[in-house]
Amino acid sequence: MCLVVLANPRVMAPTVRDLQLTSVTGGRPRPGTAIVARADDVDLEDVRLLDSYGDEEEGLAKEVRRIQVKVTGMTCSACSNSVEGAIMALRGVETATVSLLQNKAHVIFDPRLLKDEDIKDAIEDAGFEAEVLPDSSTTSSKSQKTLSGQFRIGGMTCAACVNSVEGILRALPGVKRAVVALATSLGEVEYDPSVTSKDEIVNAIEDAGFDAVFLQSNEQDKALLNVSGLMCGKDFHVLEDILKNINGLKQFELRDSLSEVETIFDPEVVGLRDIVDAIKRESDGKLIASVRNPYACGTSNDTEQASKMFRLFITSLIISVPVFLLHIPCIHSFFQRRWGPFFLSDLLKCVLVGFVQFGVGKRFYIAAYRALRNGSTNMDVLVALGTTASYVYSVCALLYGALTGFRSPLYFETSAMLITFVLFGKYLEVLAKGKTSDAIKKLVELAPATALLLVKDTEGKHTVEREIDALLIQPGDVLKVLPGTKIPSDGMVVWGTSYSDESMVTGESEPIPKGVASLVIGGTMNLHGVLHIQATKVGSNTVLSQIISLVETAQMSKAPIQKFADYVASIFVPAVVLMSLITFLGWFLCGSLGAYPEAWLSDSSNCFVFSLMFSISVVVIACPCALGLATPTAVMVATGVGANHGVLIKGGDALERAQNIRYVIFDKTGTLTQGKASVTTAKVFSGMELGDFLTLVASAEYRLAVNILSPKQS
Repeated sequence: MCLVVLANPRVMAPTVRDLQLTSVTGGRPRPGTAIVARADDVDLEDVRLLDSYGDEEEGLAKEVRRIQVKVTGMTCSACSNSVEGAIMALRGVETATVSLLQNKAHVIFDPRLLKDEDIKDAIEDAGFEAEVLPDSSTTSSKSQKTLSGQFRIGGMTCAACVNSVEGILRALPGVKRAVVALATSLGEVEYDPSVTSKDEIVNAIEDAGFDAVFLQSNEQDKALLNVSGLMCGKDFHVLEDILKNINGLKQFELRDSLSEVETIFDPEVVGLRDIVDAIKRESDGKLIASVRNPYACGTSNDTEQASKMFRLFITSLIISVPVFLLHIPCIHSFFQRRWGPFFLSDLLKCVLVGFVQFGVGKRFYIAAYRALRNGSTNMDVLVALGTTASYVYSVCALLYGALTGFRSPLYFETSAMLITFVLFGKYLEVLAKGKTSDAIKKLVELAPATALLLVKDTEGKHTVEREIDALLIQPGDVLKVLPGTKIPSDGMVVWGTSYSDESMVTGESEPIPKGVASLVIGGTMNLHGVLHIQATKVGSNTVLSQIISLVETAQMSKAPIQKFADYVASIFVPAVVLMSLITFLGWFLCGSLGAYPEAWLSDSSNCFVFSLMFSISVVVIACPCALGLATPTAVMVATGVGANHGVLIKGGDALERAQNIRYVIFDKTGTLTQGKASVTTAKVFSGMELGDFLTLVASAEYRLAVNILSPKQS
């Protein structure tokens, strides 16, 4: 087998986002109605990374929508399988992929049969918490082939006017369909935004002698805004009034406790920057809105989850330590006092471990209940079963001793320390999950945080510079890029000349000259001159976003061996429980029949307790979920490390097949070298010593440098 790695940027594969086909008229497409296509669920081998700079292929398929859902509460492969099964059971779902390590579900479904909330409700019914995430692009929706826009047309008086307007619209390049209604003075135009724009349509109608105003389109985008300055209820009412008056803002949701606003808007009518500016302007600068980066949200969630798990572990450890200290002779003798029919030390153990078992360990009971309610089993079931058996037996033995005077051995510390160790393992697991996403974080950091926007004056000249958040860049914006700074967005040079370092994308070590009409890539470095670029692709349409999406998709993919591991994990827990019961019955029957000597039993123990401890041990040692975590963790780490070194791996399947690679072929040396000559070996063929020769070379090099820097003095 031979692996061919091509460094040409136009043969590197991006992630494929959505295969979304939306009927522009809503409902079922009528005959002759154009369909909006958006490629997504396609083999990555057939997609090239920088094809965004060329012509996009036409596609026609049924209407689908793609969303990401954050799923909280998954602890093992059985949980992810339960979530995936709950989603796939919904009518209209095409595909559903659940990532345990990323705590995300990627769902592709038919929006005519299903809504986002239906998927969220299905996950919650399965016993997990769900939240539909905003698109990774917060500045522009994914490119569509066709949009359906509504226009208000004034001045029409008869059917002849209607026919005239329709004829003008249909003659425009890029217009697929145009329908005008005289009674409502509305026109619906289906057009290709890459060929014609809404402004050109308005101008064409006005040139024909009618008035025209663009109202809305079928395109929508979602963004999450953080709003600072919200001090009281009056501020929330002010913000709500401002948002209601923004034209093009279709829907918004205020989250008072988090000072957040989730917005759904029409990017053809209003831009995200316009919404942010309107909030600041209408509140006289009191309220400041900023876009919340979805990747930053993921980072904060990982940090919050790690902190929460660490607090649980520390709490469990602090409470469990005194339980062990009660076994120290001096401490044990002090608490070996009776309080009624009970010993004080036993009561302290019961109370302390009760806090650990039902307070700190409450999460295991909740997760186990959700799994059992959904008809599945996971590692939380084992933890809850093992610790509960140990704790309940100890309580029963304590009560039995108080009633009969026979003091059986107690195993409170077993329950407490088991929960403590499992929480410590969960904490390490959360840390590992956070580290596996470092590759995506580093890729996100390649893009600059801010950009210099050139604002036009009344005469149409760019005279004012304004620093804005890079997430607020809109198509058509003219941006100023200074030497030594990163290019904030994909675009085209409209003024200036310079060189850019595009090695992060193309592998080319040599700087690429840039002049007017040259294309630039967001995230690459501008080396020398000042450039004015016009943004052409922003948000998820940029090359860098495609690379990030490719890494995300690769980390979501399942290797064949992982599918086998998931299958084993689905039957692992029932098998462990069955083995535990067999162990208990085997030892108990052997003890009842006298198959092992009574010396194995302690003075205060019996055959039942002896057998129960073996049974609990079987459950306990099966608690770590290495089976379901090892493979996906390996895939995430491998794709992340590869991305850090400039190698994009498409997923676990490619990694698994890589063991058969015998040769790696590159199409150019520039991909493998630094573009700078270096001395690897020095050899003298005369009688001169190597040290003397290197001294002469250093002297000549120094003299050459002096001549270059000060030629007059030489």
